[in-house]
Amino acid sequence: MRVRSFILGAAALATGATATAQEINFIACPVYRDTNNGRKSGCWLASDPATGIRYDVTAAPTKADWNKAILVEGFAAPEKGNPCGATVIEPVRVSILEQPCTRHMLPAEGYEGRFFTLPARNVRPLYEDRKRPEKPFLGGRFTIPFDLNKTFITYQISDYYLDATINYALDVQPALIEITGYAQTAPRTISGQTLAEKLEIAQARADVVRRALVMRGVPETNIRIVPPRRGAAVYVEEAFDGLESPTERRVDVLITPR
Repeated sequence: MRVRSFILGAAALATGATATAQEINFIACPVYRDTNNGRKSGCWLASDPATGIRYDVTAAPTKADWNKAILVEGFAAPEKGNPCGATVIEPVRVSILEQPCTRHMLPAEGYEGRFFTLPARNVRPLYEDRKRPEKPFLGGRFTIPFDLNKTFITYQISDYYLDATINYALDVQPALIEITGYAQTAPRTISGQTLAEKLEIAQARADVVRRALVMRGVPETNIRIVPPRRGAAVYVEEAFDGLESPTERRVDVLITPR
């Protein structure tokens, strides 16, 4: 059976520069800069405790919660300028941790902030026409990313890839859909803290995806949940923007057409 791994074109694959760059990983309490320069122009900032460098993590799909620490994963992007008074990280992932933080807000201090633009990963309305696959249908493998220790479908990233998965399943009338959840069970030490997920969260992620498929009309009898697996960062997909560390936290969906 031929299987196509779907690249949706919302964001480019890792460039040569990104592929060779050092991925930045740290844990910190976020700070909000209130630029008040139009809709959603404020900035989320976080300082790497190892280097003291302040970074702009505003581009993360998951927005920080200034009551809790965040795990930051991404690549420095100095070419993005300095709109918030910090080195931009983009692409970037932010996972909200349970560690409490004290709220801290900075004034604009002359920085203009990040002006709102609609992200490319934006789920389109169901009534909108979309291009459908042509016969003969190929099998497809889709990947849905998750934040650390979360089963939540993140707005404008996880939901985007989940929506594409569901649409393809409905279009090709699959004989079988296999869903495999992954968890980051191997401990990683970041900023002096050891981070790891329990294997059970992989099963929970798979169940979230299964429920979404069924709610949109995919027959439950066509769906099989594969036993959960311990994640391994063995490939880097467009869903992760070239970042390696978040790839262990995912759900893979294999769709076999009739």
